[in-house]
Amino acid sequence: MELSNTLDSMVADDALAIASTWSFWDRPVPDAVTRRVETPPELRESLALVLQGVRRCGKSTLMRQLMARYKLNPKHCLFVNLEDPRLSNALTHETLDALVMGFRARHPRVKRLVFFLDEIQAVTGWERWLRSQLERPEEGHVFVVSGSNATLLSGELGSVLTGRHLTVEVFPFDLSEVRLLKPKTTLGDYLRDGGFPEPLPLRDGDALRRQYFDDIVERDVRERLAARSSKPIRQVVQLAYEAAGSELSLRRVAATVGLATDTAGAYLDACEAAYLLFQVPYFATSERKRAGRNRKVYPIDTGMRRGAVTPGSADRGKSLECATQLVLRKRFGEVSYWRGDGGEVDFVVQEGRRVIPVQVSWDGPQPRHERALTSFYEQFPHADEAWWVTAETFAELDAR
Repeated sequence: MELSNTLDSMVADDALAIASTWSFWDRPVPDAVTRRVETPPELRESLALVLQGVRRCGKSTLMRQLMARYKLNPKHCLFVNLEDPRLSNALTHETLDALVMGFRARHPRVKRLVFFLDEIQAVTGWERWLRSQLERPEEGHVFVVSGSNATLLSGELGSVLTGRHLTVEVFPFDLSEVRLLKPKTTLGDYLRDGGFPEPLPLRDGDALRRQYFDDIVERDVRERLAARSSKPIRQVVQLAYEAAGSELSLRRVAATVGLATDTAGAYLDACEAAYLLFQVPYFATSERKRAGRNRKVYPIDTGMRRGAVTPGSADRGKSLECATQLVLRKRFGEVSYWRGDGGEVDFVVQEGRRVIPVQVSWDGPQPRHERALTSFYEQFPHADEAWWVTAETFAELDAR
């Protein structure tokens, strides 16, 4: 028993040594743009806060900002990125136990310790481990975890933490956040460069965006699917990005890449789970009608779409539509589109019983938009007045 305790202590010391390089026990928290992300009014011992979002969008920065937001003592907060290569050979729930045990031993008289566990999906079985921690609120531990996959808490894994977590989605910078970093940013600049924070100040930010894209495809899509090659996945994403804002034929994508239709669909779903793209379904009151129509696909970021996948694309109207989709998704959660005899309504969102059609046009309303809305209101007469998003009004929508 004495030998076991000694070994546990050594493991805890090693884990704490790694965590010390991520934490802020003896160094200041670096300045960063304050994120416009809503979080709960307080952190609770029995409820984990889960941050989900695409890689490199600023989840780790938001974690650091939570210390100030919740008035936490940095010396009582442990940060660790669980994809740190130094942990790669030891990532189990025992690693997490070692971090908690070691940090608690360091602060035996502190009643409330906060653990920020970044990229927690790297640890097999983390859900049940976290559940066991949350069932002991008397120990005073608070947990904030992050992950780069939308299925982090889906299915059986999610049921393990039912009632024990709050999820907050984090996206790349919106226009107002970019302007905090670069005040002279125009709408055109934003649509060209997107909102991933680190590439924005760089002269050649596209090189970093391409690296992000490759990392996400490889680590969050190919490895999770256990696919032999990332090449067909990249091709599927490229076709989806090129068709952004249009109905995407899965059969056509599959035929172009040389895949079975089900495989192409699985690739798209995995890319959506990794936040590379979003699939927007058809708006209908019947699930049968929704399922029978193609979906539209939008990229996570206009800068990634242009810089990493379709460098020749410079359609400002299409880019404005892509950016609008993301703003609507942040606010309403789900976004749909509609098409009838009169044409297409770019987006339809719902808030309670309200149904709001949204039309996007760089230069303002065009006759085709009016015809589509007329057709839409014939089918949905109780829908709200349409929202118009143009080059002049986008910033107003973005700031809501």
